[in-house]
Amino acid sequence: MGTYEAALDALGDPTRRAIFERLGRGPSAVGELAAGLPVSRPAVSQHLKVLVNAGLVAVEAAGTRRIYRLDPQGVDVLRAYFQRFWTQALADFAKAAEAPQMEGEQS
Repeated sequence: MGTYEAALDALGDPTRRAIFERLGRGPSAVGELAAGLPVSRPAVSQHLKVLVNAGLVAVEAAGTRRIYRLDPQGVDVLRAYFQRFWTQALADFAKAAEAPQMEGEQS
């Protein structure tokens, strides 16, 4: 499993983000992923290698094909990272909403 740093670094590339988003719709082989992308099939393979090393994508053999899918554990690492910010933002909002208005702001 990768770290959130490795995951964020991997997703910093627009082609890898596009591949990641396509895999969010379901497992695919390299050829299926390469169709419609402005890069070659070997380039897609290299991008997939980075995503696998970052822990965001898992690969399994299916006969002579390799099928790629999102790795739920890697995606969960990213979710947990961003959840910290969301939790803090909600706490700050609740605190601001519950704070008494300043006297100058009252009508």
